[in-house]
Formats: sequence, structure tokens, C-alpha cells
Amino acid sequence: MTRIILPLLIAAALPLAAVSQNTVPVSPMKAAGAPNNPKVEVAWNRYYDHAAITQVLQRLNRAYPDLTELVSLGKSVMGKDIWMIRITSKQTGDHLSKPGMFINANIHGNEIQASETALYTAWYLLESYASNTWLRDLVDTKTFYIVPTQNPDSRDKFLKEPNTTNTPRSGQLPMDDDGDGQVDEDTFNDLDKDGHITQMRIRVPGGRWKISDRDPRMMVPASAGEPGTHEVFWTEGLDMDGDGQINDDNEGAYDANRNWGWLWAPNYIQRGAHYYPFSLPETKAIRDFVLAHPNLLGGQSYHNMGGMMLRGPGVEGDRRYAGDDRVYDVIGKKGEEMLPGYRYLITYKDLYTVYGGETDWMYAGLGILPFVNELWTQWNLFRRPAMGGFGRLGEDIYRFDELLLFGDAFTPWSEVEHPTLGKVEVGGMRKYIGRIPPSFLLEEELHRNMAFTLWHAYELPVLEVSDITTKSLGGGLTEVRASVVNKRAIPTRLDVDVVNRINRPDRIRISGGTVITGGIRTAYACGRFTEQTHNPAELVVDAIPGNGAVHVTWIVRGNGPFTVEVESMKGGRARARK
Repeated sequence: MTRIILPLLIAAALPLAAVSQNTVPVSPMKAAGAPNNPKVEVAWNRYYDHAAITQVLQRLNRAYPDLTELVSLGKSVMGKDIWMIRITSKQTGDHLSKPGMFINANIHGNEIQASETALYTAWYLLESYASNTWLRDLVDTKTFYIVPTQNPDSRDKFLKEPNTTNTPRSGQLPMDDDGDGQVDEDTFNDLDKDGHITQMRIRVPGGRWKISDRDPRMMVPASAGEPGTHEVFWTEGLDMDGDGQINDDNEGAYDANRNWGWLWAPNYIQRGAHYYPFSLPETKAIRDFVLAHPNLLGGQSYHNMGGMMLRGPGVEGDRRYAGDDRVYDVIGKKGEEMLPGYRYLITYKDLYTVYGGETDWMYAGLGILPFVNELWTQWNLFRRPAMGGFGRLGEDIYRFDELLLFGDAFTPWSEVEHPTLGKVEVGGMRKYIGRIPPSFLLEEELHRNMAFTLWHAYELPVLEVSDITTKSLGGGLTEVRASVVNKRAIPTRLDVDVVNRINRPDRIRISGGTVITGGIRTAYACGRFTEQTHNPAELVVDAIPGNGAVHVTWIVRGNGPFTVEVESMKGGRARARK
């Protein structure tokens, strides 16, 4: 909002009429796409620790008691609450009676913008409910379960303590990473006391590295046949346990996204798996919550980085289903339109193998359709593709820091005395560049990814009972026909669910008379139907297809009126009467 106000002394010296003629009237105007007059003001150009996230959630819960429920799902290793905020209209039905969308974030501690994206989603839905009919319909007809951080311990460690951009990825359960019988004894050391863990370099004749000809701040590998000048250590630090390795036993060093109960593999096959599926308190808390909510059909997990919308499987050879592939494609291709620079990919095929992944467990084990968004892409630096490796990608980051961050992301190289290496230089890019957006690009990243997730939620089933017709057959008998329509792309049960009988089928019931027989017609106008001989008043169907319908017929003793209703564990409910 722009306000033009005359200087105070001039305004005070003029009559009221003169002041009004020489000022621009103030009229509040929101930017397009922004919530109107939010009850809970939150700045979205910064990152919040667990205490601040808790406060935002509590404020939202107090401001919107008719739309929210705030619950702790359990405690982290260090005793922090794993918060979940539930968002749906309490006036339009119980939360379990609506298709559920599970949004979780920050399973890896250093992937911090994941939490802001989930928190922004909760904030935006609530603050827009009164003014935006599209979003209000989502909140009325769906249930959103949002967990802003699954790893509050390492999130706070990343924010408050010296770290690299890649650490701590793990949780904070103490582990013996280097096999010496001690735990977490060789952690990072901030040698230059700047509050960051950057790199060390040491001048070595014939080293593998050299200072870049393009940018003296940057180290690059020496070309084949070219003598290098330096050796580079990826983290500044000491050998605290005397084993000849620097920083080789930091906190944790397991991977909570390898600890789930689908195609789990032990640590010698995939590093980070921990002892057995759900052996960590954080993954167990999420597991228990998801199992207690059979209405969950959509899922979104926020990670960083790389500009990817990932879908499973995570392991080559894990079974795929053609119908589910088509649904994934509908949503993923829309995402490529909404998220410039992002790609819709398959995890094992386009990224790497993931055994025991969270979203694979949700899909294959529970019949939920999840995506993993790897938030932030180097494309956003200069709105063009960035090459991988140590070439243009590195140059882009350094150039971006110089032109747009004014050097704020870089620690200049400086000489320090190292107890075992002698004189070394410490410097390089700090933890908050590379994997996470800078402040002025953060809100855009949050909003675009939220919008993608909301479109996913939009495609969750919307059921309608329509075209109820009755025809007298004589002798007190009536033929009743009806159609149960799904107006969205996602079926009430995925193919993986139907084929493997994960969840119970859908039910279509009739009341208002004594049912003699009933069944499912193969087409709307078809007079034939597949009879269900057992309890025909409640027809059992595998699923209501996406953007499709199931057509049913009953022969009933009675003249009505008749009520037809559909109940789907994951697809919601609908009813009509005639």
C-alpha cells in the first residue's frame, strides 16, 4: 500500500480543506493473490525456529477456532513437540468424513524452507477462507493435516549453530558414525569464529585444486595434466578424536527418510536406514498419525533442493499401476506449468534409489498419492538453466552473491593456524546459500509450491449422487436407478489400493423400501446389471473413478421417497433423495 502524506509542519499550517486537496486519499488495497487483512501477521521473507513456528500455529489456532485443531503428534529425540494443525470447516462435517490431504515438511533438518512452505500453506488457507470462494470450497470439502516440521531438533541446530548448507540432515539421536565406540565426538569446529562452517584450503604443490581464473573466491578442480596448487577440505574443523579424519562423527548421521516400512533395507545396503523401520521417535509419531486417519488420499512432502516434483517408486522394480500413473501425470504436468524451472520426475529413474522412503510407504502401503517437492532450483538465480558440476553452477552462485546479495553469503578467505595442518585458509559460501532461497525470493517459492499442493488437493474426489430415476414395475415394486459421479481426477481408491485390497471398498446404499435385488450397470443407459446377491441394499464397488461415475440399479418393494448415499473411506460422502 502506498501512502503519500504531506510533511507534518506543512499539514498543521494549512486549513483542513487545503490539506484534503493536496493529499492522495488513502484506500487500502491488497496485492492480487494476497489474503485480505490477515488476522495473523507473519513475515514470509525469513526463517523461523521451532519456538516461533509453535507461536504462529498457536496464533492461527486461536484466530480460527472453527477451522483448526492444533495437536502434538509426539516428541522428538530432544523432547520438542511435533505439531500438526488440522484445517477444515467444522460446520461441513467431521474431518474423517472428507478426503484428507497430508502435508509434511523438514524431515531433513537442514531443508528448512520446507517448514515455511507448509506453514505458509496453513496461514494462506485460513486467511483466505472468508474472501476466496475457491479456497473456501477446498477447506469446506477437504481436510488438511499439516506438519510444518518433522525434525525440529536439527532444524534448530541448523538455524542457531555453525553448520554447512548440508548439515545437519539427520536427527539428533547420538550415533557412532566412525565405529570407534564413541558418539558424536568429532563435530564441526568454527576455526575463524564467524558463526559458519565453511571450507579449508591449504597450499600444496601438485594439489588437485586451484583458484578459479574467473573468480578468485572460488576453488575449482585442476584440469587433467594441469598442476594444481591446493588441497580443499569441505568443512573447516579439527581431528578431535585423533583418527586422522576431520569432522567424521557429527550429530546423528542417520536418515529419517530411509526409516519407513516399505522396501526398507539395512544400513549396509543404504546408509542412514537406522536399526529397523520406525525405530526413530519422529517417524513412529508420523506413522501412528497416518494409520489413524484412513481418509488420507493426497500427500505432499516438502524437501530441498533441485526443483523437482518427485513421485515413486524409489526402487526400480517396485510395481507401478497404469491408472495411478495417469493421475500422477495430470498433477505433475500441471506442476511443471506452475513451478518454472521444476521438473516432474520418478525417484529411482531420474534421481537415485531410496529404500524405506516415507512417500513410498504411504503409496504402496496405504493407498495415498504423494509427491515430494525438492524446493528451490538454481534456475531461479538468473532465471535460466544452470549447468551442473563445478562450472557455471558455481559461477552462478558466486555471481549471484556479488550482484544481488552484496557479498552477504560469502566468508572471505582468511589465514588461521591449524593444530595439525599448520597454516590454512578458511572461507567460502555460508550455509544459507545454495540450498535455500534468499529472503527476496522466499515468498515466491512458498506460494508457488503451496499452489501446486492446493491443486493436488482440488483433484481429490468430489462425489455427487445424481440422476435418480424411479419406474413403477407393478405389484408394489419400483426400479430405482442412480449415478454416483466423481467430479475430480483422483479416484476414491487408487489402483494400488484396489489391486492389493489395502482399504475397504466404497459403499452405495439405498433406503426407503425393501430391496429385492440390486447391482451395478456397465453404462448409464444399459438395462443390464451385475447383481449383488448378498445385502443388495448396500452395493460394494471398488472405486468411483476419477472424472467418472458408477451407475446402480435396485428393485425395491415400496414407492419411496428413496435416499441414495455413497460412503468412501478416502473419497468422502454424498447423498440425494427422490
